[in-house]
Parts: sequence; structure tokens; C-alpha cells
Amino acid sequence: MKEMQHILTNRITNRSALGYWLALIAWMGLIFAFSHQPSLPNLPGSFIDLVFKKTAHFCAYGLLMILWYQALQTVRPATRSSLFLALALTVLYAASDEWHQTFIPNRSGQLADVLVDTAGALTVLLVILRRNRLAV
Repeated sequence: MKEMQHILTNRITNRSALGYWLALIAWMGLIFAFSHQPSLPNLPGSFIDLVFKKTAHFCAYGLLMILWYQALQTVRPATRSSLFLALALTVLYAASDEWHQTFIPNRSGQLADVLVDTAGALTVLLVILRRNRLAV
């Protein structure tokens, strides 16, 4: 009986792990799809458009950081090194996404966007550190 419970528990755990990885891949795919567009709609007023787009960058990469951290926890313990690895992978994806945009007509890669993306990821890192009381 215990063996059957162990098999069922592992199956649920494996299914959950797969879910975290699929959510991560789907989110990265969505970011890629938006980046692959030759142009994005603009909101009325250049300032409002700028604030909206930078906020979207901040939030999108903050969420990407969360998804990386959750997915990594399925293959390694939730430690500071896992958290910083999630940060590094998020920033790397942000940089690669901006580089990708240099190949798209009417788009350009912006260092400012990578910095905003990094700020979103760092904010998540600090919230997790504070919540879990992990020392930097």
C-alpha cells in the first residue's frame, strides 16, 4: 500500500513540476511573440504609452523571474543560489529578447528595456528574500 501511495505522490509531483516548466515556456513564448511584432499599438499620448510599456516590461519580467524560480525548485532546493540563478536566467532572457528585436523590421533593442526588465526581476528577488528571510 505504501508503495502505491509513493507512486501516486511522485506522479502528482512530476505533474506539478511539468506544469511549472510549461508555464515558464509558455510565458517566454508569449514574450517572444510580442517582441517579434514589427510594431505594437500605441496608447494616446507618448508619455502614457511610455509608462504603460515600461510597466509592462517590469511586470512581465517580474513574472518571468517568479516562473524561473518555481521551475528551478522542481530540480533543486529553494536556496539563495536558486534565486540568483533565476535572476541571471531572467536577465539573460531579457537581453536576448532585446537582441532578437534588432532583427525585426521597425524594432530596435533597447538597453533601457533590459534595465527595466532587470528592475522587475530584482524587485521579485527582494520580495522573496524578505518573505523567506533569506540573507543576501
